[in-house]
Amino acid sequence: MSAGAAYADWIAVDWGTSRLRVWAMAADGTIRAEAASDDGMGGLARDGFEPALLKLVAPWLGSVPVPVPVVACGMVGSRQGWAEVPYRAVPCAPGALQPVPVATQDGRIRLFIMPGVSQAKPADVMRGEETQIAGFLVEEPGFDGVLCLPGTHTKWVHISAGEIVSFQTFMTGELFRLISEESVLRHGIANEGFDQARFESAVADALSRPERLAQRLFAIRAEGVLQGLTPEAARSQLSGELIGAELAAARPYWLGQEVVVAGAPALAALYGDALQAQGVSARVLDAGPLTRIGLGRAYTTISETTA
Repeated sequence: MSAGAAYADWIAVDWGTSRLRVWAMAADGTIRAEAASDDGMGGLARDGFEPALLKLVAPWLGSVPVPVPVVACGMVGSRQGWAEVPYRAVPCAPGALQPVPVATQDGRIRLFIMPGVSQAKPADVMRGEETQIAGFLVEEPGFDGVLCLPGTHTKWVHISAGEIVSFQTFMTGELFRLISEESVLRHGIANEGFDQARFESAVADALSRPERLAQRLFAIRAEGVLQGLTPEAARSQLSGELIGAELAAARPYWLGQEVVVAGAPALAALYGDALQAQGVSARVLDAGPLTRIGLGRAYTTISETTA
């Protein structure tokens, strides 16, 4: 579906650093239309957020008699976003987080932004993932264990009794991009292709000797120069070394726990494979619908309070 001629009872918005995704929603949760753009938070000044949103959703508004609720999550609520929305400290129930009303210039929309979640010790924050977690708990309300959300900044989240108890963030995805695209290793790393055996070997190596990570990364370059390491194998080894080092640091989260990995299918599968090699039978889910489900839960709270 695309922006097309549709109308929305409410609009769901996932606004990240580099990407904006929107859905025209019916009151019963049906998707009537969807659209996306590259107008992420990182490329917008504060006065650019509303025009960027309206560029996508205006066809769904028409001449509506009352403002259409817009429920947004992610970096839109950060200090550099449309409006800074305070964090809620753990422990907290993500499904009970109240979206915060934010003023708009266009009277056809009524904007609400989800608060992020913070942790004092060790210091950590999330924006957007709390809504994914809320969506996950709509689907699995009795879950007690650890939810891994792999991505640019991977989150390991301990959930119990419907609450986020604690979490840790790892910059694994961002490190992979920086090293593969901007470091000396970029000359020998492919954009596509994958060597599963090389990946699994690198995960095992990094898990057993995480202190050697910096040395093992340069070894990828050396093996390419001296031993003909293929660009596809180099990509796989880099991924394995970084994910293995992450698993070594996150061991208290996954060891002896029920673990669910929810992310983009290909990336989530890599985490699932890496955990399986450690004897952890993690369930792997496509995180695609979770944010939208979490935003739907938030919309329900708005409807209940304004009814």
